[in-house]
Amino acid sequence: MTLSIRWKFTLGTLLAVACGLLIAGATAIQSLERQHLAQLSEVLEAKTKLVEYGLQPLFHSPSSSPTRSRLQEMARDLGSRASARVTLVAADGIVIADSAVRDADLSAVENHRSRPEVQQAFATGYGQDVRASHTTGERTMYRAMVLTQPRDVPPIVVRVGLPMVLLDREISKLQQNLMLALGVAFFVAVSLSIWLARSITKPLSDIALAAQQLASGHQTVPIKTTAQDEVGLLAATLNHMADQLHAKIDELSEDRAQLLAVLTSMVEGVMVLDYRGHVLQVNPALERMFGVSCAEARGRPCAELFRHQQLNDLVTAILRSRANHEDEIVLALTGRCLHIEASVAGGDRENEACVVLVFHDITELRRLEKIRKDFVANVSHELRTPLTSIKGYVEALLDGAKDDPAASAKFLDIILKQSDRLNLIIEDLLELSKIESGRVLLKEEPLDLRPIIDRTLSMMKPLADKNGHRLVSSVDDTLPPMAGDEGRLVQVLTNLLDNAVKYTAAGGTITVGAKLVPEIGITEQTSRTIELSVADTGIGIPEQDRPRVFERFYRVDKARSRELGGTGLGLAIVKHIVEGHGGQVWVEANQPQGSRFVVRLPVSTRARLPTQVSEASKA
Repeated sequence: MTLSIRWKFTLGTLLAVACGLLIAGATAIQSLERQHLAQLSEVLEAKTKLVEYGLQPLFHSPSSSPTRSRLQEMARDLGSRASARVTLVAADGIVIADSAVRDADLSAVENHRSRPEVQQAFATGYGQDVRASHTTGERTMYRAMVLTQPRDVPPIVVRVGLPMVLLDREISKLQQNLMLALGVAFFVAVSLSIWLARSITKPLSDIALAAQQLASGHQTVPIKTTAQDEVGLLAATLNHMADQLHAKIDELSEDRAQLLAVLTSMVEGVMVLDYRGHVLQVNPALERMFGVSCAEARGRPCAELFRHQQLNDLVTAILRSRANHEDEIVLALTGRCLHIEASVAGGDRENEACVVLVFHDITELRRLEKIRKDFVANVSHELRTPLTSIKGYVEALLDGAKDDPAASAKFLDIILKQSDRLNLIIEDLLELSKIESGRVLLKEEPLDLRPIIDRTLSMMKPLADKNGHRLVSSVDDTLPPMAGDEGRLVQVLTNLLDNAVKYTAAGGTITVGAKLVPEIGITEQTSRTIELSVADTGIGIPEQDRPRVFERFYRVDKARSRELGGTGLGLAIVKHIVEGHGGQVWVEANQPQGSRFVVRLPVSTRARLPTQVSEASKA
């Protein structure tokens, strides 16, 4: 387990203090013991000399040498006076007197020739040793010296032993007192070291915690310290650095959020590449365009991710030339047309933006351009046809047909019909232009659809009877009133019924229906719509042509449409009027044959144009 710096400091300090105290205690005990031993040695030397002095008369008396009993008695007396053990050792090591041994046991005392102090005394005149006594078992300091005797008398060593029991007791007591003092000192050292370690490491712990919070991205709490040393300087520096770092992070986060908001909200697709052609970033618009996600695109080569040769060639050319390029590509799977603007950012390292490509989806623009071109071509064609016919018959009249009453009447009748057709085309074009430009504003009046349907069917009945068609009405009695423009809704029904009559064979059936249905995705209680339908049993519309029948001048069967006199603008006008009412219109197959046009109109007016009188009502 890893220790914190506080415990490392505390344990290190305590270890140093403990070692110092132990060394100091051992040194003090050894010094005191040496001092006591020196004092005891001096005392023992003095006592030894006194004992020698007391024994001298016995060995220098003119009478015969003293007996062992006399020496034993003298040794006890001197030992008692000196409070020490007195021992006399002959030259051969035999103990001839010992104050600590009874007379009867004296002969049993072992030879002392091998005792260190005795050997030193015989060798140098005196000797000293400290050891446990073989006789008494106590630790004793011995001092031995040779008695001064006549030359012809064998030397005798007198040895004085001073027991060290008192000294040992004093040293033991001294050790106990010293250990107690060392224990108190160690306890004080523990308290001081813990306090000192906390005072030093607490700011460091706060600094470490602040650094961890800073590294994890959380808001850093300012480090509070009153220290004026290096720790205080470090804390102040870290606080300043954290403030600057948070300011930079906030600034970068704000810039990044703004950049992401721009990239996310852009309709154009954006892709950023590094100098190797690897994808660094794509926005949601580009993900939708190519059907890829940012997670799978990031870090991969562009050529591997987008297998589009024209796009890959463009990227390669930009990376090679480091110049801005523009190009236009078409996606094979979706058929979408994209305009690409490539700008060089200049990054030369990995994960640095080198090229930024912006993809503009111009599919709708190209479609509108095509519609415009088709519209111009169709208008030109539609206008040219009656004009050519009129011009031809006028030239025929001028060439002499006017002189033939029958021919001139026939030609003039044709010219009149073509003029009417030309006028109808121009009127429909002007009407459609007004609706698309917003100059025709729809009324918002409460309407009941049943009378409108009945009136329109009455208007169309003569034409239907002429072609042998049967008109059928199926209107729900519970239809609520709706807000709308009555004249425009009549125009919608008229155009739909006119188409149904034109493209339904004799004997066919045309059915007009109206019912209340819930709006798609919304409950019936909250919002409802009225579904108006016109179904026929005619030739029908192929499925691939249904999405385009509401385009201007679009015809499924062009020859038949011109033969029937249609302008190709009726359904386009229907679509604009229905959408102006906030509704929808579409066409679907009618079973078993024919077509069914469906108009959905909201009962409410939440998606409607402002309520104003139409252009026609002002005239």
